[in-house]
Amino acid sequence: MAKKVTIIDIARLAGVSRTTVSRVLNHRPDVDSETRERVLAIIEREGFVPSITAAGLAGGQSRLIGMLVPSFSWSMIPELMRGIAEVVNNTAYELVLYTFNDEDFDKNRSDIINRLLATHLTAGILAVFPSRATSLLTRLYQQGLPVVVIDDQSEHSASWVRPDNVTGAYMAVRHLINLGHRRIAHIQGPPEYLASHDRHAGYLRALQEAGITPDPELVLEGDFLPPSGRACASKLFALPPEKRPTAIFAATDQMAYGVLVAADEYGLLVPKDVALVGFDDDAPSAHVRPPLTTIRQPSFEMGRQGIELLLSLVLPPEESPHDGQSLVNKPRRTDADGLSRPTQPIRIELPTSLIVRESCGAIYHVDWQHSNSTMGGTQ
Repeated sequence: MAKKVTIIDIARLAGVSRTTVSRVLNHRPDVDSETRERVLAIIEREGFVPSITAAGLAGGQSRLIGMLVPSFSWSMIPELMRGIAEVVNNTAYELVLYTFNDEDFDKNRSDIINRLLATHLTAGILAVFPSRATSLLTRLYQQGLPVVVIDDQSEHSASWVRPDNVTGAYMAVRHLINLGHRRIAHIQGPPEYLASHDRHAGYLRALQEAGITPDPELVLEGDFLPPSGRACASKLFALPPEKRPTAIFAATDQMAYGVLVAADEYGLLVPKDVALVGFDDDAPSAHVRPPLTTIRQPSFEMGRQGIELLLSLVLPPEESPHDGQSLVNKPRRTDADGLSRPTQPIRIELPTSLIVRESCGAIYHVDWQHSNSTMGGTQ
């Protein structure tokens, strides 16, 4: 068996250093054209297939980004990944993608992070919905590892990108109030997710602004998935008629789907007997019956800005792909690797939109993004 050609062999044959070969492989501009052509010719002649990790290490910097994502069954993951891929495809970086099962969630996440760090090959970590692992990621960030969290951050975590969950929930509930509802139930997500608390806060804000006293009996806890939405809705529909809600705000579209099943089981019509609004604008939401009114969160944009933000922490400022001005004036520090990085975590909050369909009882369709206008409709 022929010996496998290495980056060291290419450097020797080209009469250059291993670092120079790495720079050629990573499309760095600081290599003269004659040297670049000679190295590329030898690579082609020898049939050399570069190792991403070796090329990065030879240049003194890893070209791998560690990415932690929950199960691909999570509805927003495809759009999120599309936004991430759009950016990464234009760089010399590659993703090391780790997913984990819903069972023993937190243990799986910690194990994955430990395995990533043990290799010392990742330039940074992009974490989606880290939940209780947020504190671990925060410590890693404080120790100098570039970390960006997409959604579900705590106020003391690393840099993050998230949708405006509070305003989104507020828009959803205010829309129901504008349609005449006073008894509005809320099926919230599990408490370990900050998004659950934010969406509950938006629900309360809308009620209180309208002078409606929140009823604790109308707030139930689900787990973001359809079975829990069905179970919570069944409890609400089992209340005496005078105590039943006339409208339900579910913290995810997935739980709203469960509400539709429960309503059918109780012989209730949506929206005639109970109006319904979800959150996320999952792909099926426009096609269920009735089509679901919901809050659209910008999944593609969260992925795109999340990876841009991480690369801005990994790369020198002049090479950063982030086109926002928010990074330019941030105080920066020079780390042991020689790169200049912001001294404070960077926060990016993206707007959400109200997508009105038939499940809320409105007679028209509208996309409403952070507007303060009053909207009418008929129940």
